[in-house]
Amino acid sequence: MLLSEGDNVVVATGAIAQGTVLAEHGVSANHDTPQGHKIAIRPIQSGAPILKFETVIGYAAQDIAAGDWLHSHNIKFDAVDKDYAFGRDYAPTDILPPDRRATFMGIRRDNGQVGTRNYIGLFVTVNCSATVARKIGNYFDEERMEDWANVDGVVPFIHDSGCGMEMTGEPMDLLRRTLAGYIRHPNMAGAVVLSLGCERNNLAQFFEEQSLAEGKMLKTVTMQHVGGTARAITEGKAAVRDMLDAANTVRREPCSAEHITIGMQCGGSDGLSGLSANPALGAAADILVRNGGTAILSETPEIFGVEHLLTRRARSEAVGRKLVERMDWWLEYTKGRDTQINGVVSPGNQAGGLANVLEKSLGGAKKSGSTGLMEVYRYAEPVTQKGLVFMDTPGFDPVSATGQIAGGANLICFTTGRGSCFGSYPAPTIKLASNTPMFTQMQDDMDINCGTVIDGEQTIAGLGQEIFDHILAVASGQASKSEALGVGEEEFAPWPIGVTG
Repeated sequence: MLLSEGDNVVVATGAIAQGTVLAEHGVSANHDTPQGHKIAIRPIQSGAPILKFETVIGYAAQDIAAGDWLHSHNIKFDAVDKDYAFGRDYAPTDILPPDRRATFMGIRRDNGQVGTRNYIGLFVTVNCSATVARKIGNYFDEERMEDWANVDGVVPFIHDSGCGMEMTGEPMDLLRRTLAGYIRHPNMAGAVVLSLGCERNNLAQFFEEQSLAEGKMLKTVTMQHVGGTARAITEGKAAVRDMLDAANTVRREPCSAEHITIGMQCGGSDGLSGLSANPALGAAADILVRNGGTAILSETPEIFGVEHLLTRRARSEAVGRKLVERMDWWLEYTKGRDTQINGVVSPGNQAGGLANVLEKSLGGAKKSGSTGLMEVYRYAEPVTQKGLVFMDTPGFDPVSATGQIAGGANLICFTTGRGSCFGSYPAPTIKLASNTPMFTQMQDDMDINCGTVIDGEQTIAGLGQEIFDHILAVASGQASKSEALGVGEEEFAPWPIGVTG
């Protein structure tokens, strides 16, 4: 597949044997080339740029002949000149009038938010109260929950921090706004916050800082105050029971798609992700934005090298500069460290055909679609701006998605080429497979096969509409594959930034 007329490579949509004639390009394959990998279609001199989507993804590490297999062995990772051109390509999106917007069956909350699910959450201020939360959650199993059919579950949200950490600056602020974002989430009917009592993430300080207050649907239990582990478990169970009847009264009703906020993720990417699943999700995001909704792009290290493609679409120079500032922070944060922003992607990414982070970023940015970049947020900040926005997160999927959900994403769309088995609570995850062989192999985990684009059976636009329709169905209560498997409880992972001491 030739992606742009100015490219000097094509991408193998299936495994290509040595000697295969690529008649359209007048070359023969000089090596066995795996699916998702690249083949040069003309000679490339040592040091010359490798172009994919007419974007530099590296430089020839040696003289390359037409027909050669191109990968990390002969593509050199190096700096790329970028013209940020803030706002040059921005154009306001034509938002559909309210009476023409798509609808889904949502859950209206008293504060005006709209949820796609209805959970009671068990939160811990510190890992020391994790066992209490886990045992309370285990008690409210499927059999005990049969009397509250409109409650999707009682879920413990466990993390590994809360004490022995920095109190000033980003680390504690980040943890607290992540927890508060989940507690206030539109998919959360109620919450019980469990603490030990002596931790640095002090319960009273946390509530005061985040403007949280106990009430009928928000309770607290402190282990040292109630007499230890067993009594805290008993108190926690009682607190959940007090909420269940009220949580069960919710009913779904038609709601505008403007109330849907998706967090967009990609993990276990391959060389076809940027050709099928990612651009198809971008097309779906465009439809959502036109319907008044919100799409959150994240994973800052995985847009490195192509961030200028987003700053050009920023609605203002100020918004574009926020993105550059976060990228500069990451480059300083990771200086001298063996991380993917410095070139080397995961073994799975490499096996799937991605030579370096520039190529990975180029494909990952396709999830952003074509609308303007409206705002840039720090990790777990509340997302209030409609349209396409960016949230600064690591590239590690559980940590990134946790930030998006804390920011208000009530659904996650997750593209994968290698087959990531990801799920999330309280916002369900839809998984999009980039190629048909993997989708066929892992149908129990994958929701939509985007490999139909590679197979010539579907267009990006058609697949984007299919994904958008599926977003509406899952937002209305249809279980995603990860939900059916019960995947998502362990994927709550606030960013562990800062010093542990």
